[in-house]
Amino acid sequence: MKIGIFGGCFNPPHKMHKKIALNLIKNDYLDKIIFVPTGNLYQKKELISDEKRLQMIQLMIQDQQSLEVSNYEFGKLTYTNQTLKYFKKKYPEDELYFICGSDNLSEFDTWKEYQWILTHFKLLVIKRNQDNIDRILKKYDEYRSNILITSLEENNLSSTMIREMIRHGKIEQIKESLDENVYQFIKEMNLYLPKK
Repeated sequence: MKIGIFGGCFNPPHKMHKKIALNLIKNDYLDKIIFVPTGNLYQKKELISDEKRLQMIQLMIQDQQSLEVSNYEFGKLTYTNQTLKYFKKKYPEDELYFICGSDNLSEFDTWKEYQWILTHFKLLVIKRNQDNIDRILKKYDEYRSNILITSLEENNLSSTMIREMIRHGKIEQIKESLDENVYQFIKEMNLYLPKK
């Protein structure tokens, strides 16, 4: 089985995250995808609680058997190489892929043990905005066989933009960007509102 590891803050998870995952499966890149939200020990501003982000992903993917979520990175500072080692141990017979945007690929050579990752795993790269993929790939010539540039493109929808809209009282305007269950959860829990 081909399993994709989809890491990120998912703060909040939105329709583009789900669309990417489903399209990767639909286009036979992968058979299953595991969302792995970053734990709160990762020094990122405005990261809401681990549990709430986990709940939102669960709500977003509950109708999809080929999509799962893992809390592996919660409670400890975890680097991508450690996460991939964990899933390799868990799924020794399967082929593991790491899903990333072309923006991540451009700085991938600054990641911990990036050569080890590129040697032992395949990267599935989603083109983002106007990134020059050919220029970015020149940095990784010796690992080129393990880097797959997908035919998918990511639009400009971002979690940052969604948080900004909520903060400015425009929650109705982001309804189309979120799964209905996630939208209702954010409203009920009053998430991402300005601190009083």
